[in-house]
Amino acid sequence: MINKKRRDFIILLLSEVFMFSTVAKAEDIVYFRNNDLTTVKNDFLGNEMLNGEFINLKSEDKSIFEILKWKFSSNPKREKKTNENYRLKVIKNPEVLNSKDDYICWLGHASFLIQIDGKKLVTDPCLTSPPFVTRHTDLPFEIRDINPNYLLVSHGHYDHLDSDTVRHFNNSIALIPLKMSSIINSMNQTIKTQEAGWFQKYDIDEKFKIYFLPSYHWHKRNLIDANKVLWGSYIIETQNKTIYFAGDTGYNSHFKEIGELFDIDIAILPIGAYAPRWFMKDSHMNPKDAIQAFSDLKAKELIPMHFGTFDISDEPMGEPEDMIREFGINKNLRLINIGEKILFNKKEKKYA
Repeated sequence: MINKKRRDFIILLLSEVFMFSTVAKAEDIVYFRNNDLTTVKNDFLGNEMLNGEFINLKSEDKSIFEILKWKFSSNPKREKKTNENYRLKVIKNPEVLNSKDDYICWLGHASFLIQIDGKKLVTDPCLTSPPFVTRHTDLPFEIRDINPNYLLVSHGHYDHLDSDTVRHFNNSIALIPLKMSSIINSMNQTIKTQEAGWFQKYDIDEKFKIYFLPSYHWHKRNLIDANKVLWGSYIIETQNKTIYFAGDTGYNSHFKEIGELFDIDIAILPIGAYAPRWFMKDSHMNPKDAIQAFSDLKAKELIPMHFGTFDISDEPMGEPEDMIREFGINKNLRLINIGEKILFNKKEKKYA
């Protein structure tokens, strides 16, 4: 008997391969947001929706022919990919969970444990393996021991939102995109949810603030839910530091827009899953894109993510790290190990 997670993933794959266009009656664009939350960009009316689907930043859906072209094309990096022996370093450090410090700890891919004022936040909770995808890194501690207060979920793709992970996080509060509550509640009914549109501030009773902001991406978990749930990025604003978590995104104008609104200290940006470029550029950044995004954000430090944990694209797993080191921004770059505790509300300068 195939389990539910694998069944849903098979449906998703089939929908990618056998998707066909249907002619729908075009409705007027409507603007949608959570009217109970504060919108921090005065001229932003809400997220655009057409025929029940959210609209991206000038994106174009990939056709069936483009998908098949990628799946059946040869990979020019295959030999290097096959012969590499790259693995991220994992620090087994369960004592991180008892720390009183404000810190950032990478858990792999786009999952981070961030502690502020004793409250634990987990970004993009995927701490097992998505269906049919091998995880190439261990965890620094057990999932069941994390007990996060808040979950921040940038979008609904399986490598960013994992049901086997979320079921461990009883009584957490999920700060999520518009229209995602039913997905979270299907995974764990004890979790309370709060949905936000872009440029909205979540209503939480904490000393820190959390905002939901744009990203250049899309949503899909099954055959019929394409872009029916929003996607985005986050600003976490503490009393001393401002952290930007990009989620999953291609490069676009939203980075400059966000950089004008917030004074960002630390930018956590994806650098992997970018090849072949012609196919991936609208969804994932490469290291060069990430450097440009970092500049657009006018941030002070860059923490790379979204590489080395899952092998989901054509480039060798170690190539993103090699490339990001070559760009000459060592004074701003902080490559961290999985399980490593990075203090961010104290003056500390240890860079890669």
